[in-house]
Amino acid sequence: MNQQISPKFWQQFWIIAKLYWSSRNQKKAKILLLLLIALSFISSGFLVLETLQRGEILSGLAAQNYQRFWQATLLFLSLILIGVPSLGFNNYIQANLSLHWRRWMTRNFLERYLDHQAFYHLNTHSEIDNPDQRISEDIRAFTQQSLYFFVLFLNAVIQLIFFIGLLWSISHFLTLFLVFYALVATFIATLIFTRTLAKINYIQLQKEAELRSGLVHVQDYAEAIALYRGQSQESQELHHRFLQVYQNFSRLIQWEFNLSLFQNSLQYITFILPVIILSPSILSGQLEIGVIAQSESAFGRIWFALSLILNELENISALAASTTRLFILHQAFQTSSQPSKNSVIQIQDSQNLILENLTLKTPDYQNTLIKNLSLIIQSNESLLITGASGVGKSSLLRAIAGLWTSGEGKITRPQREKMLFLPQRPYMILGSLRQQLLYPHPKHQLNDQQLLDVLKQVNLPDISTQYGGLDTIKKWSQVLSIGEQQRLAFARLLLHQPEYAILDEATSALDINNEELLYQHLQKTGIHLISVGHRSTLFKYHQRVLELSGDLNWRLLASHEYQLYDQKN
Repeated sequence: MNQQISPKFWQQFWIIAKLYWSSRNQKKAKILLLLLIALSFISSGFLVLETLQRGEILSGLAAQNYQRFWQATLLFLSLILIGVPSLGFNNYIQANLSLHWRRWMTRNFLERYLDHQAFYHLNTHSEIDNPDQRISEDIRAFTQQSLYFFVLFLNAVIQLIFFIGLLWSISHFLTLFLVFYALVATFIATLIFTRTLAKINYIQLQKEAELRSGLVHVQDYAEAIALYRGQSQESQELHHRFLQVYQNFSRLIQWEFNLSLFQNSLQYITFILPVIILSPSILSGQLEIGVIAQSESAFGRIWFALSLILNELENISALAASTTRLFILHQAFQTSSQPSKNSVIQIQDSQNLILENLTLKTPDYQNTLIKNLSLIIQSNESLLITGASGVGKSSLLRAIAGLWTSGEGKITRPQREKMLFLPQRPYMILGSLRQQLLYPHPKHQLNDQQLLDVLKQVNLPDISTQYGGLDTIKKWSQVLSIGEQQRLAFARLLLHQPEYAILDEATSALDINNEELLYQHLQKTGIHLISVGHRSTLFKYHQRVLELSGDLNWRLLASHEYQLYDQKN
């Protein structure tokens, strides 16, 4: 990815920035922005007056003029009393505006990340690495740095206008020389450093995110790694990821060192230039000694304004990297909400499950999993899907859920609100036991006794007391076994009682007795089942059986017919 300060960068920056500034209900933010601009003018005016008074103080001392010295000193102190609070207020408003902006952008990106299940589809795009970091860290960096540079550049422009006028009144030659000196230095620095630093910063963000992802992966699978005694391989992988962080950061340090040498050499030269250029006029008596202080201050402010890009190259490069990462994520959100250019499976709502000439492909359209599948499952029937591993059983459930639309044909199904999916590895949310049970509809009004009763039904009668009550927060994916998690998922199912339950080997970690107990409870509720499974004990809970085979063939039989066929073969 080529990150550089170019027209493309500014285009990306504006697209991301206007999401907030062109949205509605930003009256408060715009008022704060106008106040920031006003304070910038006040602060810059304060700096000009402060510079003039410092020169007056020195000139009064040099002339041994008691009255002039004290008048200038008192006015200087008065300016400080007025100017210092305004500078602090400027920083306060900037920080609050940045926080408000970040809050809005985070909410906006989170809504689009979770909307239309974009978070799921982004997993199939390898170029969208670490969306978590982009939403948390890159938005923070973007909002803070954008406002920082806005205020910085605004102050630079205002001070450039004010101080060029002041310096021009002292020396035309000094003013012209400074402008030429700063522009040439900035051009050279931008040409040499900008593109490289922006690219290195982008890579650094990516490598840091990959290292953090690897550490989180070890934490999530700590038990499995310990059982496999795989810490050596995990250590090797993490060290490899850190080595990439280390090598790229070492490269960043080297380029920042080179930039620092260039910046410092230019900056220290500017300290002596006003004295050298004005020394003949001072020594001849044409200018007062206080003019040196005024010219040095004005020279420094003008140099700061003209060399702003040079001095802030590192931060600008970091902003460019964050902007590019957010722009890519923004584009991915837009793409995920647009119709695919490839052929897609049509999905309609109905009371029954109907598949018409369904051909299912992988999301990249490279492999076909199921071909020309047609079936009708009435609202009073349940379906068991079976077959060898890898033939597309779980993929078919993803298609029914609407997660996979790559392929051809038509799926008519009940509304998603009437269906609840239970994957083989249950999803344990970050929250309490009560929240686990009520997920994904936490607003359901169920009392404690109803929750405890359903835990008894799924053979988890003591789980509440064992872990300190329904409102205890634990890392449930770690403290519960897979079998317990599967029973907890069935408790959700019994509490919500959808019309259809889609079970993807949802009892694979359970013994036969617990499996029968759960399916018997489901039968009593009247919930219609679409299950993926291999055990023969599941046949009696389903009226139809769909068998998928690896050669794209399939067959649909009544449950009792399939059992007879299976016994013969």
